[in-house]
Amino acid sequence: MGHYLVTGGAGFIGSHITDELLAGGHEVRVVDDLSLGDVANLEHVRGRIDFIEGSVLDVDLLQRAFDGIDGVFHEAALPSVPRSVEDPIGCHAVNATGTINVLDAARKAGAKVVYAGSSSAYGDTSVLPKDEDMRPNPLSPYAAAKLAGEHYLSSFARVYGLRTVTLRYFNVFGPRQRADSPYSGVIAKFCQTALAGGTCFVDGDGEQSRDFTYVEDVARGNILAMEADLPGGTLLNLAGGNRVTLLQLLDSLEALVGGPVAREHRDQRAGDVKHSQAAVERAAESIGFRTEISFDEGLRRTLDWYRSRAASASPDNPASDNPAPDNPVETNS
Repeated sequence: MGHYLVTGGAGFIGSHITDELLAGGHEVRVVDDLSLGDVANLEHVRGRIDFIEGSVLDVDLLQRAFDGIDGVFHEAALPSVPRSVEDPIGCHAVNATGTINVLDAARKAGAKVVYAGSSSAYGDTSVLPKDEDMRPNPLSPYAAAKLAGEHYLSSFARVYGLRTVTLRYFNVFGPRQRADSPYSGVIAKFCQTALAGGTCFVDGDGEQSRDFTYVEDVARGNILAMEADLPGGTLLNLAGGNRVTLLQLLDSLEALVGGPVAREHRDQRAGDVKHSQAAVERAAESIGFRTEISFDEGLRRTLDWYRSRAASASPDNPASDNPAPDNPVETNS
């Protein structure tokens, strides 16, 4: 059994990776500054993990956090295109500088690095599905910063012999994804809004499509990548290889909630990608990864989770509040 570090481990994806590691009998240490993460995501494993509150921008903290670590799942990030457009410097600091800080600490500790890359690196190519050999074309500061992290992983592999793997995520969704932020993922936002009887706002015509991937599949793919004997600098898409439009998403939500979901269109958002779909053959061949949870099943589980939160919310707990209607939703990954 290994001893692993999860940066951003109190966040949406990081907490699911933590669950997967613990289920496999591994020891887990989490670093999270709680700017986006929530300790409630780790409440069910309290006492089973070593939690360090702090930022990946704190080099001294990282040196301590890597003590005795075999590998790191680097999930800490500011994952939002609109946020990066508003604050490109802050985006770069966490997503690029934070990544090189993690890599340098991993180099000194001799730890393998599995990195949360992003499908936004591909940009708005008309060629689908998007495969790992395509030339990157980042359209936003977020995409550029995440791509910079990929290049750092590749260079650390070449220069230092560091074992590194980049997993490009494609619109991960599922329980624990925040729906109360202006930068929330589209499924999180739509689920909460539909349950509250609000209006779902659609950027553009709603025909933009995404390769939505359920979070438990993504967590499992991370473990497979860590355990596989791969060349340093390996790059893999981590997705199902399918496409669902926002309008189809809303139709599926209507079927699950048992009634109409109000929707309203508005202008297309700057930096948005029209279509995204992953080529999945390389991940299948390299680490044996294939998604096991269908989009419809994942959406049902996700909606059930938000429904349970709404049912248990008290007047002092805003978890079930309907989000402000002018908040943008995040459709990139």
